[in-house]
Amino acid sequence: MKIIAGLGNPGKEYEHTRHNMGFDVIDILADRWKVASWKKDMKADIATVIVGGEKVLLVKPLTYMNLSGEAVGAIAKYYKVDLDDIFIICDDLDLPPGKTRIRKKGSAGGHNGIKSLIACLGSEAFNRFRIGVGHPKDGHTVIEHVLQRPYGEDIELIEAAKIHTADSIEDALAHGVDHAMNAFNPKKKK
Repeated sequence: MKIIAGLGNPGKEYEHTRHNMGFDVIDILADRWKVASWKKDMKADIATVIVGGEKVLLVKPLTYMNLSGEAVGAIAKYYKVDLDDIFIICDDLDLPPGKTRIRKKGSAGGHNGIKSLIACLGSEAFNRFRIGVGHPKDGHTVIEHVLQRPYGEDIELIEAAKIHTADSIEDALAHGVDHAMNAFNPKKKK
């Protein structure tokens, strides 16, 4: 079994903001996989789907970003899901808008949702599918930046990145995370 959890904040006012990249990618996958029903359980919206013969839980924590680990940790513990089988989708300030990167482990890098996951899962060794939202411009604070919707040229870049991330998750389910990293991570220039 796999858990694919998209990080974000519940509520209409947060829809499609930079901090809700995870929720948006979960919605893309749910649409592709024709998910018909969601249930509220363990502080999350959860949908169960079979992908390539394997049970997959799509998860949108309802705890708000900074407590995402409470929901994902409880679900992982209840279903006895290994860290290798947890895929987290989130925004990343340190990547330029629209850039994506897959990592199998690492620090929180200042991301409070990832900090919460590390604390609740007791490890940094879980898969992250990160979507770049860039650093604030125009004098905005980090909080203002992540809680607003992308604008200008960032819109097209970030929308494409959400599709790219959904594609990379499907690849990781079919062929493994290492394959997805090789296929979807940006290539280093020599």
